[in-house]
Amino acid sequence: MSEVDKGPKGLTRRGVFKAGAGVALGVSLFGFLDREAQAAEQVLKIAHGGFDMDWSPMRGGGRPFRWQSLWWASPMRFDSSGAIQPYVVTSWEPSADLTTWTFHLDPKAVFSDGSPITAADIKGSWELAAMPSSKHQRVNQVAANIVGYDEIVAGTAKEMPGLVAKDDKTLVVTLKAADPIFFMRIANHLIPIVKASEARDADGNEVLEWWSPEGGGVTSGPFKITSLDLDAGKIGFAPNENFFGEKPKLSGVEIQVVEDPVAATALLQKGEMQAHTELVTSTIIKDLGKEFSAGPQIPTGQHFWFNVNAAPLNDPKVRQALIMAVDREGLIKASFPDGPHKKTDMVLTAVPGIDDPKYVPFPYDPAAAKKALAESSYGGPERLPKLILAGTTTPAITAAAQFMIEQWRQNLGITAVELKPTIDNFNPADVHIFRDDAGTRVPDAATYLMSSIHSSSGIAKGKMNGYKNPEVDRLLEEAITKPADDPQRVALAQEAQRLFRDDYAFIPWYGETMSRWALPNVKAMDKNLDWQVVAPWAIEIE
Repeated sequence: MSEVDKGPKGLTRRGVFKAGAGVALGVSLFGFLDREAQAAEQVLKIAHGGFDMDWSPMRGGGRPFRWQSLWWASPMRFDSSGAIQPYVVTSWEPSADLTTWTFHLDPKAVFSDGSPITAADIKGSWELAAMPSSKHQRVNQVAANIVGYDEIVAGTAKEMPGLVAKDDKTLVVTLKAADPIFFMRIANHLIPIVKASEARDADGNEVLEWWSPEGGGVTSGPFKITSLDLDAGKIGFAPNENFFGEKPKLSGVEIQVVEDPVAATALLQKGEMQAHTELVTSTIIKDLGKEFSAGPQIPTGQHFWFNVNAAPLNDPKVRQALIMAVDREGLIKASFPDGPHKKTDMVLTAVPGIDDPKYVPFPYDPAAAKKALAESSYGGPERLPKLILAGTTTPAITAAAQFMIEQWRQNLGITAVELKPTIDNFNPADVHIFRDDAGTRVPDAATYLMSSIHSSSGIAKGKMNGYKNPEVDRLLEEAITKPADDPQRVALAQEAQRLFRDDYAFIPWYGETMSRWALPNVKAMDKNLDWQVVAPWAIEIE
């Protein structure tokens, strides 16, 4: 592997890869390999969108999370079609009451230093992620139901009694309540498997930069970090010679910060980079072709949620009018005319249950919208207060919001609408419409809707300012108790979604595509529903 060098001394963090002349300067300074040399050496060059100084796998999010699967293994993994595949864990079984799960590790599983990956390492990884000092963003999605989790996150314990290493290759997990799909919740790299003895100190907290080459750098995935210069935005990886799975086809990986998306696009067009962490531009398809951002649909959607408990959207007729006045075919064309995301009619995306024949999408009907507004307590647009729409943080979101505003002007006569990029300095009651994502990290309709339209969810409590439909709650609470393969689990979730639809509480927008963000000559770059590269050992450059 051609290792990433340290770069010229004195180069500021913000001095790497600016647009225009800075691109040529960056290429000459860092000596990027030409196309033929890269292909021959099988070194994957990745443009990374910003300077991240923390590459610990214990954060559960952020840009570094996008590449975590290159050097960290997970218990199991979802493939690109949503099927669970074994990884470190090869088999599992629940107790009859679904409160105890037993997981069996691959006897061949070892870390990059050759030491065995044990049940104690999985236990320690989950406990470390739950420690308050780790600041893991999504540990609750994996471990919240494990006995002892509450005590760790409260700072009163450093171990979970619900995690027992029965032996080196058997982990027994005891839950606070039955969970038919607990095995799905751990089939991702939200909490990858680390060498607990290296990563945790005597108090159970995380050892500073234990993951760096200088800190030991023992990994569990197919690659390992060999060079690191965070100030210059450069990380180099080599294959893990002790990886227990298939031998990696790449001879190396190099990550280089390229902050400017225009500069990153230019480097990709020249073939001087082959992949990007997350390149979202309005011309991405035209610039780099459809295959660059192609990928499977995942259980995540972007929608516009209504504040149902504040005027004027506490009037169902106003909500109905705003929804029916928007041509949602035009909405998706205004925001993603060439893809990769696709229009959706419902909250659910890419999970069993989206093919609901009883679900009737919101129609585009300007006449009916105008009639609904006239029947509202406001009688028409003149008496409506100014509407605040928040969360327009990207050009595509802004384009969608502006399209809706124009539809409301043309079809309803509403002209007083203000866009807010963020919701800072606003209480939920101060904003009428929030753009936000909804989704789940498991392909399950009941879990998806519990996290979005159940009254306990963040979206219902925050974005919809206390939305609650008792029958929706009841149906979802019953659904999540059903076994994963019980048809009623899906049927009850579908019924709840239909009731939510009748509350006129959101404008559906799109279901998300998990893009490859790689050039066509990079093979096996497919990702699953949780940003995990499905088979990182199979990546190769043609």
